[in-house]
Amino acid sequence: MSSILPQINRQNIPKHVAIIMDGNGRWAKKQGLTRIFGHKNGVSTVKEIVEACVELKISYLTLYTFSTENWLRPRAEIDALMQLLVKNISAEQPALMKNKIRLAAIGDLKSLPQSCQKSLKKTIEATKDNENMQLTLALSYSSRWEILEAIKTIAHEYKVGAITDLDQLSEAQINKYLATATMPDPDLLIRTSGEYRISNFLLWQLAYTEFCFSEKLWPEFTKDDFYSIIVDYQNRERRFGKTSEQVKP
Repeated sequence: MSSILPQINRQNIPKHVAIIMDGNGRWAKKQGLTRIFGHKNGVSTVKEIVEACVELKISYLTLYTFSTENWLRPRAEIDALMQLLVKNISAEQPALMKNKIRLAAIGDLKSLPQSCQKSLKKTIEATKDNENMQLTLALSYSSRWEILEAIKTIAHEYKVGAITDLDQLSEAQINKYLATATMPDPDLLIRTSGEYRISNFLLWQLAYTEFCFSEKLWPEFTKDDFYSIIVDYQNRERRFGKTSEQVKP
């Protein structure tokens, strides 16, 4: 049993955790192997962290799986990633059902290969009534794309009269036009591999999110690493622009 798990305060669990899973390629290179081998090993880490989230009763887990910029990678790597995605989405459906996890996806999904779209649609439909946790895959996603799409939709609705007064637009209303409209903003963002940037991920939603950066490459990241970050998160004071005196009970 983990020595860190008992340290976690079950009354202060983040509702939504977002993760930038970085370092698969570099991990494979360290082993003298191809990048796709790293991606395959990264899938094992995904399973482990999903299990940890279920254990802690985290309601939402969002994984930055494939960005719009990732389409610029070598064709062979992209093709292998898409095949891996299809295979694992289908293979994990029984585990999602067993743990009552609802699968969702955000991003420019129509840009994915038809096989990926079909696999996603099938598993999303099969798990739609599961209530323990929502696992969201950000696929062909970038926050600038998401915000641009929201602006286009708002402009169209104003043009046709569905929105009549732009001065009345609020942050809450804009949230409804984003890909994440059905989930709360992340409480915690984790990025692995020692990189200190958010790479066009959830720019609007991360306004008051707590950030944690791990030096470990994604295939090396473990449940205990995740639990340690949760403990660190619980020791932070989240003020949302207020003073310490205002947020203390």
